[in-house]
Amino acid sequence: MADARTVTEVRVDALTLDADIGVHAHEIGARQPLVVSVALTLGAPRVATLGETVDYRHIVAEATDLAARHVPLIESFAQMLAERCLALGAVTRAEVTVAKPRALAAALASVRVVAQ
Repeated sequence: MADARTVTEVRVDALTLDADIGVHAHEIGARQPLVVSVALTLGAPRVATLGETVDYRHIVAEATDLAARHVPLIESFAQMLAERCLALGAVTRAEVTVAKPRALAAALASVRVVAQ
């Protein structure tokens, strides 16, 4: 049985989206992949119904909607997605990581945003 020390987290990991993202001339209008991971902390430690949690599909829908329009920076993308996730109901904390696999030749560029 859950108690006050229990934390419930809803996660979507490694969601790959083709996004209209970037600030450089060669990026604008050219869709490129992002890898998005989201961890949402719920306010109630005990979850018994869908109404007490967040439907994973809503997280994916919010990320997909953002990917459909031009966002200049992955930092902005992560911040906007975190804010949208906080509005999904029972969420008290949203952690969003966005990686941009094609940004660097020898490394994976990413950003992490935590919103409460």
